[in-house]
Amino acid sequence: MDDSLWSLNFAGADTIPGWDNDLARDVLGHFTSFSQAHIAPLDPVGDLEGCHLVNGRVHLPAGFASAYRALAEAGWQGLSAPEEFGGQGLGPAVQALVSEAFSGACHALQMVAGLVPGAIRLLQQCATPQQQARFIPPLASGAWLATMCLTEAGAGSDLSRIRTSAQEGPQGWRITGEKIFISGGDQDASENILHLVLARTGPDGTRGLSLFACPALLPDGRRNGVHVARIEKKMGLHGSPTCQMVFDDCAAELIGAPGQGLAAMFLLMNHARLDVALQGVAHAAKAHAIAHAYAQERPQGRAADGSPAMLAQHPDVRRMLQAMDSQTLAARALAHTALVALETGQDRLADFLTPMAKVAGSEAGMRVTETAMQVLGGYGYLHEYRVEQAYRDARICAIYEGANGIHALTLATRGLSHATGAQAEAFTRYIATIAQRQQNSWLMDSLSQWTKLCVATRKAPAELAHPFMQASIGLADLAFWQRVHHECPDNPRLQALAQFASRHAAHRVQGGADFITPENG
Repeated sequence: MDDSLWSLNFAGADTIPGWDNDLARDVLGHFTSFSQAHIAPLDPVGDLEGCHLVNGRVHLPAGFASAYRALAEAGWQGLSAPEEFGGQGLGPAVQALVSEAFSGACHALQMVAGLVPGAIRLLQQCATPQQQARFIPPLASGAWLATMCLTEAGAGSDLSRIRTSAQEGPQGWRITGEKIFISGGDQDASENILHLVLARTGPDGTRGLSLFACPALLPDGRRNGVHVARIEKKMGLHGSPTCQMVFDDCAAELIGAPGQGLAAMFLLMNHARLDVALQGVAHAAKAHAIAHAYAQERPQGRAADGSPAMLAQHPDVRRMLQAMDSQTLAARALAHTALVALETGQDRLADFLTPMAKVAGSEAGMRVTETAMQVLGGYGYLHEYRVEQAYRDARICAIYEGANGIHALTLATRGLSHATGAQAEAFTRYIATIAQRQQNSWLMDSLSQWTKLCVATRKAPAELAHPFMQASIGLADLAFWQRVHHECPDNPRLQALAQFASRHAAHRVQGGADFITPENG
């Protein structure tokens, strides 16, 4: 079974209402075949060619627009969209499987196309029935793509500093201002783009922000007052246009109530952050696969008995390969566990696991691609094996959708606050249930250490946010690997990884506990 489908099942996908494992397997298989034929070949093209701004319009790399249109014609953009709006209604879990495969094939194109499921979800929850009827069908069909326009210069993670403004007049709402770091802010693949814009309608602070729908083309065919000022030159994801956008007296429609823009955006956050986690996992899985194949085939030195050896036979290389494989599986499992919790109404557990998953997935993408370069040696530093591209492309995952340090601070504050719904208690029950079912003293001891760290972190959240995040991920990983050890006894690969990774996970918990001092303990 594919690792991603196995992981989702291991996380409890069968508890999701309407889950059909055979259908999920078929969908994933069909998309994998489609992506290998139409999408994956574009990944190196997009990296080398990049995007271009020509007469104020963005041109994607060669082949990107036609590949997107093939994707849309095959129905993939409407995979999780409601059937009443022309979608297939398969839900976020199947969408997550496809999204990871899409990112692994070409993260740059996935960044252009991948905001649509979240946009549809937002419109379902916040837009009027009339707005849903106008906006969702073209998104589900692939005729339109979507953006999320939040970030401004000087207002990155601090959205209270947003200055883009919206004014209501006789002809409706008009938006004026600038946004930066807008993925797919313009492109030549879709007929239209629905910009979802966070703009100020009230006083300073987040309560003065409202959400607007701002189509690039108006119903009469005229271009709206939005244009691209520049395409950013980036370390990676060269095939995805990251744009500085100017909104010049733009016609827009209010989505939801005035002053509720940030609340509307938060409805997207858990799914969006899990998508980023799986982007990191996709890079990690690809890099491990390349390194593993290379190490199995590359002659290097001699074995202990004097016979010629392959690179994979050397202990340090085996260690690196095991580290890559285990990091990838554990990060994916954490994201899938959070997704299952989200889809089965375990909101407190999902809220606690999601920032952990985002950090774990993005770190796996960075660490595994870096280690893969080491396994390949000098070849890893060249374009040929494309590990260095994965290293560059994966790096952004720790920065966007909230920098990892912000997520660590969120976990140490909201996650530990009794006022936000006892999120930490839900996580404690989740770990304790696994430990009690197994009569696992190792896991119970680690949970006890982590609980003491919770007490210390409540007293000094800013100072202990990072070690608390790392210890929390370590505890979740230990629980996962101990489950694997007990529940997958006939799988030699998983058994070897469980033995290797459990020790490292437990050390992460202990490492966090080492930050407890007389002052904070």
